[in-house]
Parts: sequence; C-alpha cells; structure tokens
Amino acid sequence: MKGFRSLVRPYIVFGFIFIVIPMVLIVLYAFTKSGNSVLTFQFTFDNFKKFFDPVFVKVLGKSLEIAIMTTVICVLIGYPIAYAISKLKENTQTFLIVVITVPMWINMLVRTYAWISLISDNGIINSILVAIGLSPVKIMYTDFAVTLGMVYNFLPFMILQIHSSLTRMDYSLIEASYDLGANRTQTFRKVVFPLSLSGVISGITLVFLPAVSTFVIPKLLGGGSYVLIGNLIENQFITVGEWNFGSAISLIMAVIIMISMWVTRKFDQDPEANREVVNNGGV
Repeated sequence: MKGFRSLVRPYIVFGFIFIVIPMVLIVLYAFTKSGNSVLTFQFTFDNFKKFFDPVFVKVLGKSLEIAIMTTVICVLIGYPIAYAISKLKENTQTFLIVVITVPMWINMLVRTYAWISLISDNGIINSILVAIGLSPVKIMYTDFAVTLGMVYNFLPFMILQIHSSLTRMDYSLIEASYDLGANRTQTFRKVVFPLSLSGVISGITLVFLPAVSTFVIPKLLGGGSYVLIGNLIENQFITVGEWNFGSAISLIMAVIIMISMWVTRKFDQDPEANREVVNNGGV
C-alpha cells in the first residue's frame, strides 16, 4: 500500500504548481495595488469596490441571466433526449451517445466559428430564407445568438449526465409502480424523475459553471461590444493590463461559482434518499 502512495506525489506536485500557486497569485493581486514591487505590497479593497460600479454589476447580471437561460434550455431539451435514448437497446444507446459526444472532440473555438457561417447576415440560414422568398433575419450579435452557441456547446454535458442517472436506476421500482396501478405519467413523476434528479443536478452544474464564465462564445457570436463577465476578465488581463482588478473579478466569480455549486448540491439527494422518497411517495 505504501508503494502506491508514492504514485500520488507527481499529482500533488502538479496540483500545487498549476492550481495552488495560480490561486495564491490571484488572491495576492486582488488585494494589492497595481505597480507594487515584490517587497513593498500595498494591500487594498479598492479592486473589489470598483467591481460594484453599476456598469460592472450590470455585466454580472447579464452573465447570470444568459447562464441561467442556457441551463434551463439545456434541461428542457436534454432530459427528453436522454430519456428517449435510455429506452432503446443497449447497442443503439451506445451509438447515439457516441454521436452526441463526437462534436465535443472538436475544439469549441472551431465549433463556434461554424455557427458564424450559419447565422451571420450573409450566412447559410439567411441565404436559404432569401432563396425561398423570405426576408433575412438578424441573428448575429444578439442574446439569441449567444444563447444558441452556449446551448449547442454545453447541451451534451446535460444529456450525458441525465442519461447516466437514468440507466443506473433500479427498474424494479418502475415495475412495482405499474404493479401498484400507476400510469406512465404517475410513474415518471413519482419514480423516474426523483431517481434521475442527481443526473439533472450534475448536468446543471456542468452547464451553468462554464456558461457563466465563458468568453469565446459571447466574443464571437455577440460581437466585440457584447461583454459578459468572462470577456470583462479577459479584457482586464490581456487588453487593459489591470491584473489586480481582473484578479478581483476572478475571485468574486470563484465565490459565486462555489455558492452555486453548494446550492445545487443541496437539492441533490443520494440514491438511498431517493429510494426512500419513492417508497414513501405513494404511487
């Protein structure tokens, strides 16, 4: 057993270098003034006070709005797809899951650029509309375009998590529900959905967290003037050079993300608790 412990050491070193040290630097930059030398740090809360300017608060609110909308749409689309796949034969399920995951093998930047060719003013969709005698529509640089890009990129995470929870559930409980006289709607509402709730929660976490902090999709599909919190952080580090303010925003986002993870996990229940809910639910 002691021999196996030594195998953990490279991962500890890796985590320390690429996780702990960057986080320490972010905290240090967030609580110090710009232009400090290494030996004369001047601590301040001005970076956090600056964030609560109405302009930046509005950016945060817009980011949360888009992220929540994306998550809700992914749940509404992803659950029926995952449920339908779980009802098929095992080989068919495997094939469809591969079909869903194949686009994820392609870089997100490439996939997002593909949407530009589809929804731009002179893109494929508007070309088709003009060809059939309809007026072109404005899609690019709108909330719809950004949400569409996010849903496309993050939907597979939702489908995979829900499908995994549906395939792991104890189907004897479903059979017992039918034996007790429940119809399909009652069985789904009182048995299937409670048992798959852990997958829904995991999917929400995997969709909401990247959606609230992404900067590639809003930048490409929303235009340069479309700023979400991820774009704001990118601009502070790369364009403006305000590493201290950018670190403060990153730290605030880290706290928001941790709180959102805690809230979603509070709604999650372990399998035994879900089984107890089903047993006591009265189908």
